[in-house]
Amino acid sequence: MPTPLHRPRAAAAFAGFATLLSAVAALAQEGGAAVAGAAPAATPAAPALDAAATAAPAAAAATPVVAPAAEQAAAAAATVATLPHDLSAWGMFVTASPVVQAVMIGLALASVATWTIAIAKAIELSSAKRKARAALAMLEDARSLGQAAERVGFSQGTAATLVRAVITEAHLSADAPSREGLMDRAASRLERIEAAAGRRMARGTGILATIGSTGPFIGLFGTVWGIMTSFIGISKAQTTNLAVVAPGIAEALLATAIGLVAAIPAVVVYNACTRAIGGHKAQLTDASAAVLRLLSRDIDRHALPRSVGASSAAE
Repeated sequence: MPTPLHRPRAAAAFAGFATLLSAVAALAQEGGAAVAGAAPAATPAAPALDAAATAAPAAAAATPVVAPAAEQAAAAAATVATLPHDLSAWGMFVTASPVVQAVMIGLALASVATWTIAIAKAIELSSAKRKARAALAMLEDARSLGQAAERVGFSQGTAATLVRAVITEAHLSADAPSREGLMDRAASRLERIEAAAGRRMARGTGILATIGSTGPFIGLFGTVWGIMTSFIGISKAQTTNLAVVAPGIAEALLATAIGLVAAIPAVVVYNACTRAIGGHKAQLTDASAAVLRLLSRDIDRHALPRSVGASSAAE
């Protein structure tokens, strides 16, 4: 059991131990504060190092990508700079490919041929119809082949040819024992004259039919070829910019437009010529019928033209 002498010493020892613990605690708090203050300062340094390490490969990887993009942009700009700015019909024709130009030239020549034939046929058919109407009126007024021959004279029309053909056949049949076959032989001559006149009037219309049926397809061929050329140019330029695509496609479509310009008038003119030729053939048929009626009257009257009458008297 401690004595009173030892009690002050024990209290002093506890007091010193408490002081030591307080000092150790203070030092520990100061050390923790210092570590806590140093950690935030060190933390931003690590992301900075990581960012620098990441940025270097990214910059190295971006360098080869930027260069091709710049090259493509420069190539596209150069292509656009060299594109034709004149998109008129003549400008597109000049810049078109040789095949498309050949198609356009051929269709233009076909269009010229169409209008030339149209003008020539209009003049020819108009003149032929006018002469046929006058000849038909003359034949209707005539009372015999001799009178009709006098009125026709030496004209070169189809009606005059019909009258002379019948008179020639009557003269050649003058020594025939019967007149029964004269009408058939005269009708055969007249049919051949009508057919020849129809063929003569239809001359040139076959070209119109050919142009009208093949013109659109020839223009379509030029369009297909032009579009193929445009796609090849797009693949070489490596761009789908409308400024690069539009001129070639416009040139290709121009070929189709010219084909339609050549074909549509050809079809219209061909149909008009066909109707006009049909009407002229009807006029010739009426003229042939009028001549045959005159021949039939002369046979019934026994009043064939003088040369034939003289031959009959000789019999």
